Amino acid sequence: MANDSILIKDGTLIDGTGREPLATTAVLIKGGLIKAIGAAATREAMNHPALRTIDASGQFVLPGLIDGHTHLSMIQGTPEGIRYPTSAEHCTLRAAQHLPSILRAGFTSVSVPGGKWFVDVALREAVNTGMLQGPRIFAAGRALTPYGGIFDQRPSWERGLPDDLVGILCNTPEEFTVETRRQCKNGVDLIKIADSVWGDTQAVSLAEIAAVVDEAHRRNVKVTIHSRGAGTTRDAALAGVDWIMHADFATGDDLDAVARAGISIMPTFAQGEIWALHGTEVPQATKDRLKWQLDINVKSMQAAKARGIKLLIGTDSGNAPVMTIGKWHGYEAAFFVKHLDYSPLEVITIQSRDNALAMGLEGKLGTIEPGMIADVILLDADPTKRIEVLGDPAHVTAVIKDGREIDLGPRPDSSDLIAA
Repeated sequence: MANDSILIKDGTLIDGTGREPLATTAVLIKGGLIKAIGAAATREAMNHPALRTIDASGQFVLPGLIDGHTHLSMIQGTPEGIRYPTSAEHCTLRAAQHLPSILRAGFTSVSVPGGKWFVDVALREAVNTGMLQGPRIFAAGRALTPYGGIFDQRPSWERGLPDDLVGILCNTPEEFTVETRRQCKNGVDLIKIADSVWGDTQAVSLAEIAAVVDEAHRRNVKVTIHSRGAGTTRDAALAGVDWIMHADFATGDDLDAVARAGISIMPTFAQGEIWALHGTEVPQATKDRLKWQLDINVKSMQAAKARGIKLLIGTDSGNAPVMTIGKWHGYEAAFFVKHLDYSPLEVITIQSRDNALAMGLEGKLGTIEPGMIADVILLDADPTKRIEVLGDPAHVTAVIKDGREIDLGPRPDSSDLIAA
């Protein structure tokens, strides 16, 4: 098997555990896993004379990065001449076209909490079987949302939601249960529940969230929720979802409930700030709301951090034309450093080891240690000194996924990534 064994030598290792970087360290990869580190890797490599050797002198060796909130099939832009841009066929082709750019940015895994049709499930299978080159995908189907939920902005006399929307309407615990079963049958890894847009009202009840969690967990499927409001965040914790997205208006009592439950929060600041600063198509009133709410969310997450709640990193890339796939995946890391007083090394650990939760691969993915899945990237700049190099393809010199080196094509001279 080509590239079955790879020795990366003389790089500075940032292993994703939070430990300090190790200079001139060797990493041996074999059979899709990390085989050995340091002197043990060098000794073991002598038994594999045909292995591929990568000289990482002057470079930084990191685990493959994980974006915990990316929408592959949601909005990709429509080239001229496409008759039905929201069809399953077009969404699949357009999303597939964008996959290599995620790898080019150093992200070997993405969690996809909601998309059109079952496009993301099909993409996951195509990547896993080698039909397409792309990141590892942890896929949800359409988000389960009630009347007044984030995806239900249509007048009430229009029954249901069109089949080509990202949301699907559920209004009772029974309907939430049935849709969970349907999506599980179609092979999702994850169920996404979607509460109201801004969190001003609670659109999903505790009973409905609990119904989804019970059904999904019986089928070994994870559950997450778009929850900006206080009540929804508390109920999500009580129901036992696997992680909570946003939690903008979470009060101290709500965060106490989250902490007691041991549940992580993925705030996804990047989407709000990028929309507000760079979204030319976004109305000014929406931008003003985003800026106001972003400030509230930062304060809530500072309080969450103080309680020991684990925060995860996702960007919401792909959810609007401004959120270009491949461009923003490292943005949230810099935001965490700037606004939440994390060190760059701590953020790298979140972006790799901790984010493995959002891939259903805790303890198997996200660190460079013996026995772990061999997702590894090389950077030509030190992310512990310049966190903004994460996600910038201009600084990615190599990407290894599942122990196989990816042909990335020419490296760009520079990136138009706008750092936080």
